[in-house]
Amino acid sequence: MSARPNAAVATAAATESEPCCDAPLPVLGRDVTVPLVTGGEVTYAALDYAASAPALQRVWDDVAAYAPYYGSVHRGAGYLSQLSTDLFENSRATVAEFLDCRPGDQVVFTRSTTDSLNLLAQVVPADCRVFVFETEHHASLLPWRDAQVTYLDAPRTPRQAVEILERALAGREPYGPALVCVTGASNVTGELWPVRELAAAAHAHGARIVLDAAQLAPHHPVSVRELDVDWVAFSGHKLYAPFGSGVLAGRADWLQDAEPYLAGGGASRKVARRADGGVDVEWHTTAARHEAGSPNVIGVYAIAAACKALTDAGFDRLVAREKHLIATVRAGLAEVPEVRVLSLFGDDADRVGVISFVVDGWNSSHFAAALSAEYGIGVRDGLFCAHPLVRTLLGSDPQDPGECGAPEAAPGERSLNAIRVSFGAGTPDEHVERFVGAVKELVRDGAQWKYRTEDGRCVPDRG
Repeated sequence: MSARPNAAVATAAATESEPCCDAPLPVLGRDVTVPLVTGGEVTYAALDYAASAPALQRVWDDVAAYAPYYGSVHRGAGYLSQLSTDLFENSRATVAEFLDCRPGDQVVFTRSTTDSLNLLAQVVPADCRVFVFETEHHASLLPWRDAQVTYLDAPRTPRQAVEILERALAGREPYGPALVCVTGASNVTGELWPVRELAAAAHAHGARIVLDAAQLAPHHPVSVRELDVDWVAFSGHKLYAPFGSGVLAGRADWLQDAEPYLAGGGASRKVARRADGGVDVEWHTTAARHEAGSPNVIGVYAIAAACKALTDAGFDRLVAREKHLIATVRAGLAEVPEVRVLSLFGDDADRVGVISFVVDGWNSSHFAAALSAEYGIGVRDGLFCAHPLVRTLLGSDPQDPGECGAPEAAPGERSLNAIRVSFGAGTPDEHVERFVGAVKELVRDGAQWKYRTEDGRCVPDRG
């Protein structure tokens, strides 16, 4: 029996962009107002998409339409269980289509990009060497605890990135299995990396490559075939589907040959007692091998809904508008001499809507707190879980202390952190215009309120 969700459950009607929203894809919470420390309220400007993007309204509608039909996946004979199983597996097919996967590739559902890369780290061959640039997010930098890892210096051009990788791969001893892990778009600078060229270099030297697409997939189409990567990982919460799921998609062989990431129900095909009292286990060879336990069907369906919404909106249209927003922000920041935008590849590099900067005379935590409290603008401050990269861009000693978030420093005190503004398909023009105006006003006039450090965060002093 194959249960098919009805039309209301399968896909909620797409919501058209509203005149007041002026964004290609309306998001949940776009009308939320927040109080200002100086008095009054303002519509919240969510400009921290690189950390977690708000849910698309269409994704929320799809999830809400399915929720009454929720049932166990792969485990029940009842109608709702059959329907939920069908929805789960159809979502897998939708993600495979969104990523333009090859025949034979597997789509494994995880909790996040971090979880996906930790899964891959558990299945690499025992003698595999891993190559990763110091510029990576910690999700890509840190999972390889059981492998021999070569950390590559930060390149200053896309061409240099390829050259650094080629030299490292060619000179590896012994010349055995190797894996390259690289981002598609920096979570600090937003700059696009030469993924296709890096993949070609990896394959030319007998290595495989995994693409961290957490910051790329929400902004640009990702084709496993065209980029010729072996695996791709991304998170739902950055893809406008913040419901606790992620994806690892790509070649099946290493996944099939390794022990399950988690042992338990769902991963096992057959379990039987032996005469000696032990148990024999036959594990699945499909993606289920690494999906033990009851799956997050709502999170998975939300990712599939986001994939459909982005595809239906058209990436050409989304990319063109995002370039307009990027140009608006960069031009506005360029008018403020005290602002320094962080970059690896220079002003002419292609990028997504992620921009980090520092302001002379300001602690970044203080500046971000003032943007929030006095203008209703939410940005990120800190090292963005990419400590080596931010230290390189700030020219600091790599031994300097720092935390993933704001270091404990009083307003006006020099510390190792930066400010990041990020946006996407749900961002109205007014949000970026308000941000640019607020930056200029804060630099020119200073904050209107006093701030203090509390639990490592810079907050308005309401005492």
